[in-house]
Amino acid sequence: MAEEGKPDEQMFHLLSNLLHQVEALTNQEEVELRSKIEALGLEVKKVPSKSVQNLDELEIARELDKLSAKLNDVDDMISSAMASDPQVQSLLSSTANLWMPVITATADERRHFTGSSSVGEDKGQVKEKVSS
Repeated sequence: MAEEGKPDEQMFHLLSNLLHQVEALTNQEEVELRSKIEALGLEVKKVPSKSVQNLDELEIARELDKLSAKLNDVDDMISSAMASDPQVQSLLSSTANLWMPVITATADERRHFTGSSSVGEDKGQVKEKVSS
């Protein structure tokens, strides 16, 4: 399956490459960021199983609260990164075709991800932008 080049795998490969480039440029290992990217990668790859039990309203509300808190944390991290570095905003905009399908996919779409033929071009463009 990895050979198919699923969008989530493409996005996390890109993130890993970008982090490696940042570490090389700054001569500083980003352990915390690397672990967050890996944890997010595991979270994104989770496909909800068909539930055998019906959740009651309180359980659903608790799960939604947890997800909302996670989204707020991600939003805060992205906002602060964009505010502190204009290149982050440029990078996020130029790579949206990689990460948007991953974060907006439904469970059914996650089950049927297929590779995109334009990803190689996009990675080359991102490398050029990061290098400059």
